[in-house]
Formats: sequence, C-alpha cells, structure tokens
Amino acid sequence: MKKVPSSLRTWFIIHFIVDYMVGLPLLFFPEWTMGLFGLSPEPFIGRLFAAALLGISGVSLISRNKTVESYQSLLTLKIIFAGSALLGILLSGFHLLAFTVFLVFLIVWTYYKRRLSK
Repeated sequence: MKKVPSSLRTWFIIHFIVDYMVGLPLLFFPEWTMGLFGLSPEPFIGRLFAAALLGISGVSLISRNKTVESYQSLLTLKIIFAGSALLGILLSGFHLLAFTVFLVFLIVWTYYKRRLSK
C-alpha cells in the first residue's frame, strides 16, 4: 500500500500558511493588500481570490492526514488552480512575485502527483 510522503504533508502545511497569510488580509483589507502587490485595488476581485485561497488551502490543512487517494484528488485540484492562475497572470500582464509563487507550487504539486501515480 502506498504511503503519502511526509514531505508532501509538509508542503500542504506550507501551502496552507502561505495562502492564509495572503488570503486573510485579502478578505478583510482587499484594497490595502492588493496595493502591496502593485495591483488595482478592487475589493470584489480581492475577496473572490481570497475565498479561493482560503478554501483550497483550508482543505489542505484538514486533509493532511488522509489517504493517498485524497491526496491525488487534492493535487489535481491544486495543479489545475496553479496552472490556471499562471495563465491568468500571463494574460493580465506579468507580475513576477505572483508568477513565481504559483510556478513553484505548480512544480511541487506536479512532482508529487507523478510520484504518487507510480
């Protein structure tokens, strides 16, 4: 029976922390938070993005002790989200910090998805 690598569990916790560090300020102070990143301060868009970050990473934290199958599903979700975010960043005008963060997570999630699929 396959086991979930402890390093993947650690990455899920790191993902939770990063997303909550960005998501909570975006939810409650969207104009200020978006301004920090040099983005147009639009509360609706900021809060919508916050909801996605908080939801996806919240499930990561809750599911960190689940089965390989649960991780496979969550990794698929994270890969689609990170890939879509990268495409959106490229279509909207390049933002280096956002691009780098999503690229790192896309690489990590793809690596573990392949590793668990073997």
